[in-house]
Amino acid sequence: MHVFVTGATGWVGSAVVQELIDAGHLVTGLARTAEKAAALAATGAKVLLATLEDLDVLRTAAYQADAVIHTAFNHDFSKFLANCEQDRQVIEVLGSALEGSSRPLIVTSGLLGMARGASELDLPHPGSPRKSEPSARALAERGIRAATVRLAPSVHGLGDYGFVPLLIRLAKQTGVSAYLGEGQNCWAGVYRQDAARVYRLALEQGVTESAYHAIADESIPFKTIAEMIGRQLGLPVESRDAEHFGWFAKMAGADMAASSLRTRELLGWKPEGPSLLTDLDQADYYAA
Repeated sequence: MHVFVTGATGWVGSAVVQELIDAGHLVTGLARTAEKAAALAATGAKVLLATLEDLDVLRTAAYQADAVIHTAFNHDFSKFLANCEQDRQVIEVLGSALEGSSRPLIVTSGLLGMARGASELDLPHPGSPRKSEPSARALAERGIRAATVRLAPSVHGLGDYGFVPLLIRLAKQTGVSAYLGEGQNCWAGVYRQDAARVYRLALEQGVTESAYHAIADESIPFKTIAEMIGRQLGLPVESRDAEHFGWFAKMAGADMAASSLRTRELLGWKPEGPSLLTDLDQADYYAA
């Protein structure tokens, strides 16, 4: 297949691009700078130099592809609501380019707003500001083959620059590896390459579901994550209030544990990479 991938130079998107190319697919990837475009071209992908604001360009690229995978999202949390609206608009444009065909669209979301232990069949809380999955479901109601890959809050691996490295930086800055309350809220985790394989398998098997879970570790207490970080950094591990975490407090206190049983059974997906705690038990994870 010829697959158009947004976010093709990001942490997850770049792994998806490599997964697709290694499996023999042709990839056109979206890159927003010349430097990122050069890195993407080196993988063997065709490069589309544009941004999420270039809606007409995105529409054309989606129309010319056999399938679309949307991993891009602006993670500037100072304008989170505006970024959520941009994401909704992009998904609408990508979906409209595929309307009237059987060509699939896979978008990306997370577990925030899902019930603890949720399965792929459960729905996110309707009040969640991020509209990735609701937008995909709205497209599906119009007959477009749209689905969502829900990522674990930690998509880990060396080079990670997501939520766990944020916790590591906070621990270094404050001198304590902290958890919120009793720290018994749980997070899920998935190794980066394992997550990428979910997208490819879902695509190759026809995108038959509304949602897939890229989740290997289904439930890790947040306190356990804090304890591993504290041990590696030689710092005390203590409970702190929301103020300690700043804007990240909602994530730090969230229950983001979920099941991936249905995804494993339907796709024949079996995580192969290290667990989150195994990754965090190596010094290189703390080098940055």
